[in-house]
Amino acid sequence: MKKGFTLVEIMIVVAIIGLLAAIAIPSFMKARTSSQKNACINNLRQIESGKDQYSIEVGRTNLWAFGSDAEAFSNLVGTTTGYIKIAPACPASSSDCSKGTLLRADADYTVNAIGSNPICVVSTDHRL
Repeated sequence: MKKGFTLVEIMIVVAIIGLLAAIAIPSFMKARTSSQKNACINNLRQIESGKDQYSIEVGRTNLWAFGSDAEAFSNLVGTTTGYIKIAPACPASSSDCSKGTLLRADADYTVNAIGSNPICVVSTDHRL
């Protein structure tokens, strides 16, 4: 007697694996999207906290204290004097060029003025 699997048995196993994959992949994608959204919201909170710390330290209470986003990030981000060590990047962003840079043209977030929330420019559903 020959040992081995028949074609029908192999087809049944492949069908079961395909069914399990069809069930698991959408759940995985939903969990991934949810975790990206939460990470982005935490980045927005970090930016807001840095803005608050900066405004308290330098005594700025004016809502429009930052002249531009470039000035805002130069005041907030930096390893020695900044309130945020590395410029945060949205996890939903497809570009890696903004991660850890001070270039506002490549950044994923708009800082906005003191007293107003920062905004994620990659996705509109990531809000504080």
